[in-house]
Amino acid sequence: MNATVIDRRYNKGLKTSPMEKTARAVAKHLRERGHTAYFAGGCVRDMVRGLAAKDFDIATDATPDVVQEIFPHTYAVGAHFGVIVVVENGLNFEVATFRSDGAYLDHRHPVDVRFSSPEEDAKRRDFTINGMFFDPEKNEVIDFVGGRTDIEAKLIRAIGKPTERFEEDRLRMLRAVRFATVLDYKIDKETWKALVENSAMINDISAERIRDELVKIFLSPNRVRGWDLLDESGLMRVVLPELDAMKGCLQPEQFHPEGDVFQHTRLMLELLPEKVSVSLVFSVLLHDVAKPVTATVDQTGRIRFNEHDRIGAAMTESIMERLRFSRAEIDAAVEMVRQHMVFKDVPKMRVAKLKRFMARPTFEEELELHRVDCASSHRMMDNYEFLLRKREEFANEPIIPPPLVRGDDLIAIGMKPGPKFGEILEAVETQQLEGALKDRQQALDWVKREYCSAKKI
Repeated sequence: MNATVIDRRYNKGLKTSPMEKTARAVAKHLRERGHTAYFAGGCVRDMVRGLAAKDFDIATDATPDVVQEIFPHTYAVGAHFGVIVVVENGLNFEVATFRSDGAYLDHRHPVDVRFSSPEEDAKRRDFTINGMFFDPEKNEVIDFVGGRTDIEAKLIRAIGKPTERFEEDRLRMLRAVRFATVLDYKIDKETWKALVENSAMINDISAERIRDELVKIFLSPNRVRGWDLLDESGLMRVVLPELDAMKGCLQPEQFHPEGDVFQHTRLMLELLPEKVSVSLVFSVLLHDVAKPVTATVDQTGRIRFNEHDRIGAAMTESIMERLRFSRAEIDAAVEMVRQHMVFKDVPKMRVAKLKRFMARPTFEEELELHRVDCASSHRMMDNYEFLLRKREEFANEPIIPPPLVRGDDLIAIGMKPGPKFGEILEAVETQQLEGALKDRQQALDWVKREYCSAKKI
């Protein structure tokens, strides 16, 4: 098939970014040395869509050793596969030699590659929307695979035979879902059929690569579309079986008229704001993960999920560790899952306990978790609104102010250091948070009265 050369300036109306200017300079330098040099992959997709590209990859007929001779600052990330990183103006550009791939025995990397032509290089890529080139000298798109047509049709289509593309790299199945989610495109029928048929093989891929795709899917504002595609394709059942287990897990109708735990969780995703953190969206996904394993029916016939928050926190930690999330992301999501049932008790909390609860670093995101939890089920927002009022009430001063007394102060009034110090300092803080103690002298007098005179130390 001949290249489709489109004479059109795709970045018209957009400012040329420093990265694009430098990428054009890299390509120009290759051309000046007698080589072909095109932009390739995702940056071309973005340019065809009229968007400013964030990253620029360059494809060339120059071999890796020649690329390293031409540019003074390079390092090899995949020289065996024809990939050299060129560093220009402090920016990194992957410069890859046009190639065709040998067999993929590990479902990730080809055993060997053969340097080839632009057309052969395009045909070894994953999806048509990622298989186009752009000639920065002529400002023309070169399309061997029908990528422009599929962008116009908003379609994710595997290049060549979908089954072969997915056998080469199983991750392409999750990438298809991710692109369909993020771009809000449909998946071509043959590509979808092959995806469904091969979904059980996704665990041939490393946990880190699976995690990265899941994060991109669920951070997308279109995350519910991603949820549905993961579910319908069978990928969810393989990579997150704990979510699939939520299907058919019934809940008390008076609190959850929306349906089972699976439907409840999907509705929560829909109610989240566009921008969310990894820990928040995964706490939403996993906050009720233990309901299927804790479900019981009491003597009155009511469905209960005793300790699903505590057990769910442990399950959340296990799932996120399995997917190799960072420790910080795991700890935050686990804390949110563990605490999500505490919100029902906030109106009954003493001021000191409430302030400590609200002062925790995960509280703001827990509040958002609580909001979508309620809004997707019984729609009783009383506690959420109560906390908004309290947040405003406490906003004029630090919610946990500096301590009125410290351990040194207790020693100065004759107390002996020991385990009891922590209890005393917490008691002072409680009185301070309740407004009963206003300054250091009041606090010291209170300690002497409560602990020294009674000889409790």
